[in-house]
Amino acid sequence: MIKGVDYIGIGVGAAIIRDGKLLIQKRSQNARTEKGKWEIPGGGIEYGETQEQALKREVKEETCLEIELIELLNVSDHISRKDNQHWIAAVYVCKILSGEPQISEPHKCDDVKWFSIEEAKELDLAPITREDIAILEKKYPKGLPLEL
Repeated sequence: MIKGVDYIGIGVGAAIIRDGKLLIQKRSQNARTEKGKWEIPGGGIEYGETQEQALKREVKEETCLEIELIELLNVSDHISRKDNQHWIAAVYVCKILSGEPQISEPHKCDDVKWFSIEEAKELDLAPITREDIAILEKKYPKGLPLEL
């Protein structure tokens, strides 16, 4: 049985903010879905994990960062008929506790960079990240905070 395909997958995402910018990754051409799209870090929750545990693990695996969850930003359905997948994802505003972002899963991610909201809107974004950025823009109409 495959999460998101054979049953609805439950995921988490991290809107990591630092110095007025958002951390966004470019998905690899080898990724299962959303190949070449830019998205915030995150992934699936494993059995027995809380959302917080899963998000901290996923971000650490993908970017080598230790994070703190600040607040819930959004919960959304991500239904991709093209990929025959359905996920429900909770996205949290987060800050970095330690580390500098790096690509630690090159088979999943080709690049990781910081972007302002305006810069991010120009990227080829995954639909769920586009939704999250629109919510961030409403939440922070004067721009992302310099620190959380």
